[in-house]
Amino acid sequence: MEPKQGERGKLRIGVSACLLGHKVRYDGGHQLNHFIRDILGQHMEIVPVCPEVECGMPVPREAMRLIGDTDNPRLITRRTGIDHTEQMSIWAETKVRQLEGEGLCGFIFKKGSPSSGLFRVKVYSQDGVPHGAGVGMFAGAFVRHFPLLPVEEDGRLNDDRLRENFIESVFVHRHFRDLIAVSSGRGVLVDFHARHKMLLLAHSQEHYRRMGRFVANLPAELEEAYQGYGLLLAETLRVLTTPKKHCNVLLHALGYFKYDLSADEKQEMLEIIDAYRNGDVPLIVPITLLNHFVRKYNQPYLRQQYYLHPHPLDLRLRSYI
Repeated sequence: MEPKQGERGKLRIGVSACLLGHKVRYDGGHQLNHFIRDILGQHMEIVPVCPEVECGMPVPREAMRLIGDTDNPRLITRRTGIDHTEQMSIWAETKVRQLEGEGLCGFIFKKGSPSSGLFRVKVYSQDGVPHGAGVGMFAGAFVRHFPLLPVEEDGRLNDDRLRENFIESVFVHRHFRDLIAVSSGRGVLVDFHARHKMLLLAHSQEHYRRMGRFVANLPAELEEAYQGYGLLLAETLRVLTTPKKHCNVLLHALGYFKYDLSADEKQEMLEIIDAYRNGDVPLIVPITLLNHFVRKYNQPYLRQQYYLHPHPLDLRLRSYI
């Protein structure tokens, strides 16, 4: 049976509230992202979070920035110099514990925000000169508390490959979380690893081999086995796929039809893979043809591979990579 999405209802992700059109920014505006709200929102239940408003700041409010040490900056208002560091820190530590009950499978943060920026947030010196980059205060607390969860910024989602990688990771995390919720033995972890083999290979052969060695020698304690595998899984999914790695996986999959495909069918598949390698067609083209052969010849192993169905088709994520 081919893997299906949403078997346990919509998965949940956290999103900076301003990206959903909530008027919570310092100037009373928003930064609505239609892809997140209108497209992802059809497949995911979105949990909005605005650190500034939720920790008690008004709308509108004075703009803030990070000042001081890039590893441990202070959150200071730009004009009056009021320090909101403790207020934000206390709220953030409480909030991440509350979010444990939300069952999140990922989070999308607002780029550049002193509270929610995830990458390269400007950190200023006392005299107002940018001197480095850091992480927003809430974003930092979140990733420390949820080290396994996929996280991304809204701006980086404009990159087709980063967008596909993040959303794929969100769905894989959902698979893994559901596994832990219903599992009663280590065999299901072995099965999970087998069903995700091709997907993991598309990220990193080296990481896949490390995961394989771990699965072959699972710790006796089930919780330790899940925790160790989860860490390796998250690390592997952070390695971006490339056309070269996808081509290797596609050729590997082709080997399962050794006694099925006609000479013309094999040649057609090889030509499509070459066209993808050369950038003439997107990944969805060889994937679609491969799925056709899987159904035509009822290939049992490939029917179980999440690589062929990693996320809902109508998201069209593989149409641009």
